[in-house]
Amino acid sequence: MHARLWGEIPSLGSSSVGSSGRRLSGEGRAQAQIWNKRRSMCERINEEREDINVEISDKLDSDPLSPTTSLADFDYLSVYKRHHRPRPVLPRSSSTPNLIDILLSDHPTRLNQLHPLPPHSPPLPPPPPPSHKSPKPTSKKNMATLVPRADSLSARTRGASHIDFRTATTGVIGKATRNELSQLVNTVHDPQTRKAFDTEMQSFFYLFTRYLSERAQAQELNWDRIKSPGDDQIVPYSSLSKPKDASALNKLAVLKVNGGLGTSMGMTGAKSALEVKDDMTFLDLTVRQIEHLNTTERVDVPLILMTSFNTHEDTLRIIKKYANQQLRITTFNQSRYPRIFKETLLPCPKSAEDDKKNWYPPGHGDLYNALLHSGVLDQLLAEGKEYLFVSNSDNLGAVVDQSILQHMIDTQAEFLMEVTDKTKADIKGGTLVDYDGSIRLLEVAQVPSEHLEEFKSVRKFKIFNTNNIWINLRALKRVMENEGLDLEIIINPKSMDDGQAVIQLETAAGAAIKHFKGAHGVNVPRSRFLPVKSCSDLLLIKSDIYSLEHGQLVINPSRMFENTPVIKLGDHFKKIQQFQKRFKKIPKIIELDHLTVTGDVYFGRNVTLRGTVIVVANEGQRIDIPDGCILENRLLSGNLNMIDL
Repeated sequence: MHARLWGEIPSLGSSSVGSSGRRLSGEGRAQAQIWNKRRSMCERINEEREDINVEISDKLDSDPLSPTTSLADFDYLSVYKRHHRPRPVLPRSSSTPNLIDILLSDHPTRLNQLHPLPPHSPPLPPPPPPSHKSPKPTSKKNMATLVPRADSLSARTRGASHIDFRTATTGVIGKATRNELSQLVNTVHDPQTRKAFDTEMQSFFYLFTRYLSERAQAQELNWDRIKSPGDDQIVPYSSLSKPKDASALNKLAVLKVNGGLGTSMGMTGAKSALEVKDDMTFLDLTVRQIEHLNTTERVDVPLILMTSFNTHEDTLRIIKKYANQQLRITTFNQSRYPRIFKETLLPCPKSAEDDKKNWYPPGHGDLYNALLHSGVLDQLLAEGKEYLFVSNSDNLGAVVDQSILQHMIDTQAEFLMEVTDKTKADIKGGTLVDYDGSIRLLEVAQVPSEHLEEFKSVRKFKIFNTNNIWINLRALKRVMENEGLDLEIIINPKSMDDGQAVIQLETAAGAAIKHFKGAHGVNVPRSRFLPVKSCSDLLLIKSDIYSLEHGQLVINPSRMFENTPVIKLGDHFKKIQQFQKRFKKIPKIIELDHLTVTGDVYFGRNVTLRGTVIVVANEGQRIDIPDGCILENRLLSGNLNMIDL
């Protein structure tokens, strides 16, 4: 059927004579004319809808499935059940398998794989070649492939073989995407590289089929079942006990998510290479922290860097300078998935070496998959490591905390997520919720539009995810092998350079919390969440608000307030090159409460800002703050008038 979908049907020809020389019947000529008028895949899908129902109905009639063994008879499900948690299927009146199961069951060991495949598994098969056989005369017997049979009406009624239109199109799109991915794999010639790429495409295909299934079932979040987490689900940091000794550190490894480019700040290389404090980069500070920990506590905590295809080469060059440090550094590359066109849902790249713009790293939720595929998880377990502390490389507050590690050991929690109190600046951050009695991560992309304002409010959702995560490695190995991680899919819409709309299917690392025993959150001080996402953040970190001690940021004791100042720099300061050009030297802001700067503004040397300072340069005007200037509670407008606040 599927070869006919994409290959043989158009060969019915433009006349009433088949390629075999035999004249088609009247009904056959009518069908040929219909096929010749079709211009898009969607039209084909529409016409094939009933035919799919017939074929599935025939399959079930010839090979009936009992209620207790309906799904087990499909070979691929034995692999699926071994690696993935079962998901709810479309409600139906009997145990008939859903459409995706049937359409994809002809390659049982290659689908729904999140983990490395068994050694006996064959590579993804190439797509079926177009058929060159002459079509047979279109008789009433074989017309069933084009026109619904009378006895197929039962297949269209709500019952064992009921499949709605969206589900039918889902199956066809799944087939087409599988063929496209097979073609991508066939563009890789080196056997070892091809095997790794094949595994990567299988992981993407599993994510994609999950997306199609959820899309067909139109699953929505039940907002009424969401509640604020209970006291037993969020533990205050102040209640944690101090460790008696540092021996537990020998069971710890630190992982930094290092795949970002910092494009929002105008960077083109690895964001972790940006100098943020005292001529030291993000990576410099991380290495300094862990090296100091290892030497002072006489332990062996390795550093692991998860890079992306965008940052891997840069990272390898950068870490060469740490060769003489008292620290072991391991790097591994996270997955590279193809973007898909929003209109057709087909992959953008045409070969494995296609332009980078056609690929994307699938979010930090890919951490678990990449850890397993790279062999790093097994390597850590072999070294006796039991715990993994994960954080983003641009979060300068994410340092090893022995109290949290000891809490994890004492409570035997398999997964901990650091959360902190939400402010108005954090309204889009993911939060932990109670969903039917279990703890879940709720991201803003999952929130229905009518509840978006409620999600942003600090009344119901008072904390947010810092993306600092602590994981029990043995538990992770168990879950990956026995259940699999079924992380919620985040649909990230993007636009290509030519304006074409594309989709990236991503996952969040924190969403794995639902899979682990004893998992809960720890409400930590704000000082453990110091990300640098913009040049406004960078100004704060570079300022005299913070100093460095062994690579760790420490707030200046001269600061009279616990909270840090609010800094808002306008578009003229958005890119790192502009930021560096507009500040001859970073101002002194130890007594600053609030700073807003918009327009064409330049700061001289040794400028001091206190209280609330607002600087606004109107269109076509420029403001230069002179060297040594002190601005305290001032509004500075485009005509250089100073107004007391």
